[in-house]
Amino acid sequence: MDAIRALGEQTFASLKIRNYRLYFFGIGFSHIGSWMQTVALGWLVLELTGSGTLLGAMLAFRFAPLLFGGIFGGAIVDRFDKRTLLYVTQSVEALLALSLGVLVAYGAIEMWMVYLAAVLFGLADVVDRPARQTFIHEIVGPENLQNAVSLNSTEANLARTFGPLFAGVLIASVGIAFCFFANALSFVVFIIFLTQMREKELHREPSEGPGTDDILSGLRYVAGIPLIKTMLISMAIIGVFTYEFQTSLPLLARTTFLGDAADYAALLSAMGAGSVVGGLFSASRKAVGVHEFVLWAFLFGVSISVTAAMPTLGFATVAMGFVGFFSICLSSIANTMIQLESAPHMRGRVMSLWSMALFGSTLVGAPFIGFVGEHASPRLALAIGGVAALAAALYANRQLLKGYELFGIPASISIRRDEVIVDDTKV
Repeated sequence: MDAIRALGEQTFASLKIRNYRLYFFGIGFSHIGSWMQTVALGWLVLELTGSGTLLGAMLAFRFAPLLFGGIFGGAIVDRFDKRTLLYVTQSVEALLALSLGVLVAYGAIEMWMVYLAAVLFGLADVVDRPARQTFIHEIVGPENLQNAVSLNSTEANLARTFGPLFAGVLIASVGIAFCFFANALSFVVFIIFLTQMREKELHREPSEGPGTDDILSGLRYVAGIPLIKTMLISMAIIGVFTYEFQTSLPLLARTTFLGDAADYAALLSAMGAGSVVGGLFSASRKAVGVHEFVLWAFLFGVSISVTAAMPTLGFATVAMGFVGFFSICLSSIANTMIQLESAPHMRGRVMSLWSMALFGSTLVGAPFIGFVGEHASPRLALAIGGVAALAAALYANRQLLKGYELFGIPASISIRRDEVIVDDTKV
């Protein structure tokens, strides 16, 4: 019993921090609303156009600002108070979600409006994503970062489990518009929780340092640190071809398995359930090594490839649980290592590049995956993502584990909650 109690305390250590509890529960509502909107947007585009290519194009509009504006967003996050920035971005996104809901409810929605809303959401995300990532560091400090990131990822993917299910019920019962209304409300709830945080308990760090006056300083900084550079390149490969589930899964459900919105929601929910288990597993870890990043990327690619070959929707749904588990193990390790390896005055810029790698890359990947899914096969579109993850794992193995066998002895870089042990590339 003592061992179980100790494991539980270790797994949920960050929740002992009052500010993090407020953030955790507040962002939880926002995550659920966002996943409801994700399902609603995908199904709305398919209802309006029936085109997988146009669905991919919508996602490209959604994430284009993250690709082209990420370096600007990072500079803003490093200069201004992060909680204040979150008040602004969350308010903007609430108004956008409310506007979409009204347009859909009154039957006035057109595709150009969807594209415009996608771009505006993307512009808000340019600042919102790196602000949220670095604000977690300010809330819990470096010693609890691995645990907090893993718990936050677990919660986000728990939302991936319930959000799509709620969306499927709303779409089938009262219509797509109510998914957008629910998302707007979720942003308001998060803002309320942010207002309750205690300023004096935040771990403030210097916002500026030498050589950070221009927007390209983040790129130069990352180029000089092999660990961060390699992980960002690996995640960019995965971001372009693998994290395109919003394009490939609707097509897989609708075209391959002849299903409906509920079947698409089931695939997303299964992935979310697997991610919850993976997140709790990651949160319970005291230390992680670079070799684990390679391992999780490899297993992530294998699980997606297996999912693409599944003969029935039921088997594919089960396989998506494994996809979710390996996905969250991969992303939480990479996120933690990159943040701890970053200097405080550059962390916003580095995490904006993280957002560019994972989400901005959708500008390139979503149209391509959508085209392949529509004109060739949704299975092939999903399998391409699996192969890309395998390629990223092999690249990271070559760059970070030089002289070691794949998944073999850990390299000299490892991360612990209470210390950071690195080689001479540490700044």
